[in-house]
Amino acid sequence: MCEANAYLISDNDKQLVMEAVDTVEPEKDGIRLISIFGDQKFIKASIHSLALVDHNIFLKEKAS
Repeated sequence: MCEANAYLISDNDKQLVMEAVDTVEPEKDGIRLISIFGDQKFIKASIHSLALVDHNIFLKEKAS
């Protein structure tokens, strides 16, 4: 399987926001995550980094 887990990072902490992410779609104010099960979540964040071998997506929250 090629899906990944998405984490929201802040300072030295990371919080899991969605497992089994299949699609990452950029939108005007953030990122839409869609899982292999069809679940969707919108996060006001930008991509911080990707660890593709480890199947991880790291997002950084956008300032309000």
